[in-house]
Amino acid sequence: MRLKVFSIFFFCGLFAQAQYSLSGKVVSAETGEPIPNAEVWNKTESEVSLANEQGEFRIENIEAGTYQFAVFGFEYAILEKEITIDGDVEMDFQLAPLAESLSEVMITNRREQLFALRKLRKVEGTAIYAGKKSEVVLLDKVMGNLASNNARQIYNQVVGLNIYDNGDAGLQLNIGGRGLDPNRTQNFNTRQNGYDISADVLGYPESYYTPPPEALQEIQVIRGAASLQYGTQFGGLINFKFKEPAADKKIELVSRQSVGSYNLFTSFNSLSGTVGKFSYYTYYNFKSGNGFRPNSEYDSHNAFAHLGWKFSDRTRLSFEYTYLNYLAQQPGGLTDAQFYEDPDYSNRERNWFDVNWNLYALKFQHKFSERSDFSLNLFGLDASRKAVGFRENRVSQPDDLDAPRELLVDEFSNWGAEARFLTRYDLFGEESVLLFGSKYYDADNFQKQGPGTVSAKPEFNFTNDEYPNYPRQAEYELPNKNLAFFGENIFNLTNNFSLTPGFRIEYIHTGAIGSYKRIILDLAGNPLVNETFEEDKDLERSFALLGLGASYNLDASNELYANFSQNYRSVTFSDIRIINPSSVVDPDISEERGFTSDIGIRGRIKKYVSYDASLFGLWYNERIGEVTEVQDGFIVRRRANVGDAFIYGLETFADWDLKNTFFDNWENHRMNLFVNAAFTNSEYTDAAEGIVNVEGNQVEFIPYVNLKSGLNFGYKNLLAGIQYTYLSRQYTDATNAPQDKTDNQRGIKGSIPAYGILDLSASYTYGKFKLEAGINNLLDNSYFTRRATGYPGPGIIPAQPITWYTTLQLKL
Repeated sequence: MRLKVFSIFFFCGLFAQAQYSLSGKVVSAETGEPIPNAEVWNKTESEVSLANEQGEFRIENIEAGTYQFAVFGFEYAILEKEITIDGDVEMDFQLAPLAESLSEVMITNRREQLFALRKLRKVEGTAIYAGKKSEVVLLDKVMGNLASNNARQIYNQVVGLNIYDNGDAGLQLNIGGRGLDPNRTQNFNTRQNGYDISADVLGYPESYYTPPPEALQEIQVIRGAASLQYGTQFGGLINFKFKEPAADKKIELVSRQSVGSYNLFTSFNSLSGTVGKFSYYTYYNFKSGNGFRPNSEYDSHNAFAHLGWKFSDRTRLSFEYTYLNYLAQQPGGLTDAQFYEDPDYSNRERNWFDVNWNLYALKFQHKFSERSDFSLNLFGLDASRKAVGFRENRVSQPDDLDAPRELLVDEFSNWGAEARFLTRYDLFGEESVLLFGSKYYDADNFQKQGPGTVSAKPEFNFTNDEYPNYPRQAEYELPNKNLAFFGENIFNLTNNFSLTPGFRIEYIHTGAIGSYKRIILDLAGNPLVNETFEEDKDLERSFALLGLGASYNLDASNELYANFSQNYRSVTFSDIRIINPSSVVDPDISEERGFTSDIGIRGRIKKYVSYDASLFGLWYNERIGEVTEVQDGFIVRRRANVGDAFIYGLETFADWDLKNTFFDNWENHRMNLFVNAAFTNSEYTDAAEGIVNVEGNQVEFIPYVNLKSGLNFGYKNLLAGIQYTYLSRQYTDATNAPQDKTDNQRGIKGSIPAYGILDLSASYTYGKFKLEAGINNLLDNSYFTRRATGYPGPGIIPAQPITWYTTLQLKL
């Protein structure tokens, strides 16, 4: 009885807590003119409100109390103010214009003063990120090789990423983490501006297109708990957020011209602006080079256009189109013996890779009220990838110039729609946030494998009639339909503590309709068997994923967070039918299920240190992996459900502002030391039936130590940074096959040795010009990051030796 009475009074007390508002205008202290799109940041609550075009803002549902606010506008000094809320407050903020043009160091210091360690806010637009491990790469703060999309430098403050280095000027992004295969970032849901960009989200989630970092404002990374809102992937979400159109100019030009080692040349040119209610951002990016090995030339054409129309402060519509076409010669893989003798060697002259990508997106945003928002994304893809070349199991075998090359062609045609509705409401005297959404996805893809031409040119024509007995032939239609409903709710139980439960309900219908050939030749090349097998696979499944996040604000700058979320990975096209001389697929392969969990603390200690430290656990049931076996006298990788696995570790990041700590009065100086360290362990706890020599082994693609550390410094308009990267040894298959440096035939078997890399970058700004330069792999270490079983191998893919680059930027 006492408990009931106490509960009644407790909840009544919560409901009785008054809620107030803060409203006003952000204006120039010099002219009194409004400052459009100024940001009013409640530092105590870690929430940002955006002023409208007239500089007006309104923040509702604030409890009585004292709060720290910071107000920011470009070309204005940051205003910090303590405000006591004990009723509805109206207050104008007057920002002082900057007296003179700021140096690059001072601009960087202002950004860091405002944003500190940037993480996604609890609510952004129509998305909820409360209680999730999130990291944000601010491209303006990156000190590195943007022209070549050097992922090692760009993602140096994202913890625990494992990165493939292909040496192709960043045409493709290859990142993974926590034991996830980095190949084409296939274990993340990959998006730009909130919509999918991979080949097929469930059937073939590989990313052949990566936006140039010069066009990006930020890169958002949300770990496995993103499975509820963005898809089921174990990795989580990577979202490339493009730069906004220039709000205060009708036209703004940015032109960046870069040159570097091995005939690298890139040209990035963008135009953006706002004219009345119309805004635009567009760019063209060209890349070409030869690569550091023979037979590795490439060129790329990439264009993008964003057209936006603002009907009112509440309603916006935008259209985006992305075009990419690139052609790359592939020098092939090496055996261990070849790599240690000469990592620049290539015995593949006829291997080529071609990608054509067309992305479309239409986004509608509407604010029903100050508390309710709606968004609708319509998107589509019309694309293809084509690979032709010689890729026999024996990597050391020279290319037979008189034989046809193998050709693989994939055509992707898909479209989707994602709707989201987010509303805020009062519960127990606190503001809660509810999100509901749904996504429909429809794909109709085509895949064909067979003989190509004998030529060494980049020709992508099938020659089945001329070579009917070519041993690897298949042709498939691959339909895929997906319907999902999802929801999350932030329950703010107190001013500092919140719980965020969520769900995702999935319906997936995939198929594989086609045929493959079984061809056996005698020693003279005559057919003993030439059979065609028809297949019609149809698979439907429905399931629900659940998750829970928690957040506790220790104070205005520091937060405890934790989450648990279920994950799922569908069987992909390559798991269904790809005939590969170096790899075979278990016909009974099935999807993976499991969960991801994080618990950590993040924030900022005064103005000295930004940090994020967390423990994570990732559980796989029937993990899909590869085991090394001998079949028909050849060593191959068999892809199958290897067994159950548990991956766990500690991920830490800290950025120490040495200038604020020791030299606070040095206005035109900057000095930051960062350490990004992940320590990861793993184990196959149980092996699937028929899988031997796996139980108790470590999971592949996991270095125990993954370290990136560096020092960024600057004086006035000169900025520079030095970074060291170290990854300990990692295995490439579930059998934990060790490396054999004397192997002179295969290259697909064995571990990846530990490696360390040193990078140096600098920039200098003079008026409208900016000069950037740097050296990657300064110590000229010879190393590799992957063993490929298919293209661009098979075999070891050597990483780049020492290289240099320089970029000249003009901004008008």
